[in-house]
Amino acid sequence: MRRINKILEKIGFTPTEVKVYLALIKIGESKVSEISKESQVNRTYTYDALKKLLEKGLISYVIEANKKWFKAINPERLKEYIKEKEEDLKNILPQLKTLYKLPKTKHKVSLFYGYKGIKSVFQEMVREGKTNYVMDSEGQFDDRMPWYAPHFIRQIEKNNIKIKHMVRRGREVKKPSKTTEVRHISKKTPSQGVINIFGDKVAIIIWSEKPEAVMIENKALADSFKDYFNILWKIAKK
Repeated sequence: MRRINKILEKIGFTPTEVKVYLALIKIGESKVSEISKESQVNRTYTYDALKKLLEKGLISYVIEANKKWFKAINPERLKEYIKEKEEDLKNILPQLKTLYKLPKTKHKVSLFYGYKGIKSVFQEMVREGKTNYVMDSEGQFDDRMPWYAPHFIRQIEKNNIKIKHMVRRGREVKKPSKTTEVRHISKKTPSQGVINIFGDKVAIIIWSEKPEAVMIENKALADSFKDYFNILWKIAKK
């Protein structure tokens, strides 16, 4: 019996509707009071369930002496009920597919901690495969992650990912990749935070004792940062 209940719920019955429907199947044509007693469902809820079952076309009623007598329709009707639901689904499926294909604006903020977290950010740059705009680097990547930096550079070169690297004047970039272009800008204060803009993402890496990063996926924000970068890039010195 429990299996029957579960299957009926799967095809769209509420637990109360299941009890009332099975009571009708069992006792046949009955008044509400009898159905309520057999199903052990409150009389008010029994009325609600009967109304829903009538809408589903799974029961019917007759009126005798001003009393409604309900009865279940042959259970074979359940097959038709399921087919009707399938037809309803087919009718709305094209619209659902259209909605599914619509471009969706992504807004996502992720936090990363420690060297493994920072490595995940750099690997995301590789996966993105878009030009990476870098600001305020002080060489922390090479100094703090010498075991990973050469591997990252090899991936950048293999995938021909361009890097536009803007640093403060007087500081040289160690072993840049073959796809890296470096320009210098007048800036006196060293920075512990490095900004990377790639694709629709902005990653801010903070080289504290235990490095951490925040990566924001937002096209409007990334485009705004790129505009700001390009203004500075034009006045920066090669």
